[in-house]
Amino acid sequence: MGQWKNINAIIENRLYLGNITAAISTRSLTERHITHILSVCTDEIPAELPASGITHRRIQVEDVDYANLLIHLPEACQFIDQALRSGGIVLVHCGQGLSRSAAVICAYIMWSRRVNVAQALDFVRNARDQIWINAGFHEQLVLFELCNYMPSPSNGIYQKWRYSVDARLRAAGLIR
Repeated sequence: MGQWKNINAIIENRLYLGNITAAISTRSLTERHITHILSVCTDEIPAELPASGITHRRIQVEDVDYANLLIHLPEACQFIDQALRSGGIVLVHCGQGLSRSAAVICAYIMWSRRVNVAQALDFVRNARDQIWINAGFHEQLVLFELCNYMPSPSNGIYQKWRYSVDARLRAAGLIR
């Protein structure tokens, strides 16, 4: 395994994957000319302040395999795509830069290049070998492809998955 890093280029000088340390490091952001940040966590970062000059978006999900990241993937892909098309440079981060943000980057690679989950994982892992997407998010990436990259509450595939997750959570006493 390679050296542990706070940030790695997934698409050189355009799209980065990192952890919370990278997202709060003025040096890290300035050196890479980051213009857009997608936070896939609940932690606040300085870039959220308008004075930062950085366009920021947040997806509030925990790093647990039953968290619903799937429903947010189309919005995340659009945010990244619009930023890149406008000449922006994007950082996608979560707490450790291993699971949530890696899943979002994989979804973007799948969506933008029309590749499958395994190909997207290989692509991202070639740039950041330390990624470790949890089993639930991996399953959601498969479903993202099966939903033709547009999961919604009215999509049968999404509905079946959501029902299954909710049933498991009820059985475990985590929801009513």
